[in-house]
Amino acid sequence: MIALKQLTLVDDDDVFVFLTTKMLEKNRLVDLIKIFDNGYDALIFIKENIDNIDALPDIILLDLSMPIMDGWQFLDEFVKINPQIGKKITIYICSSSISPDDIARAKSISAVTDFIIKPMTKDKLVEMLKNL
Repeated sequence: MIALKQLTLVDDDDVFVFLTTKMLEKNRLVDLIKIFDNGYDALIFIKENIDNIDALPDIILLDLSMPIMDGWQFLDEFVKINPQIGKKITIYICSSSISPDDIARAKSISAVTDFIIKPMTKDKLVEMLKNL
């Protein structure tokens, strides 16, 4: 399997970030991992690099419940700027929410590829990346 160039984790759950990062590194699935603990910082990074596609992630793993700017607010803003981005960025919601309303809402947003309920297993992570 060819590693992705860049994956961005947008999540304030230190345990999820640590475990996911270790799985990615151990299995050499991604060349570079960027981590943001809120949607605002991730959005600013994307906006600042909108014309530099090499700096932008191939995939974003996005939590819904975060301080400053949650995943829903991030998605609202991302959808607005997405047409200006010169590459496809695949977004997966990774949340501990099991609410059918959250899952349905996420799947109704065109920028969202899938909704994954935490915890993330190695098999699910590998399967997700193979589908890209």
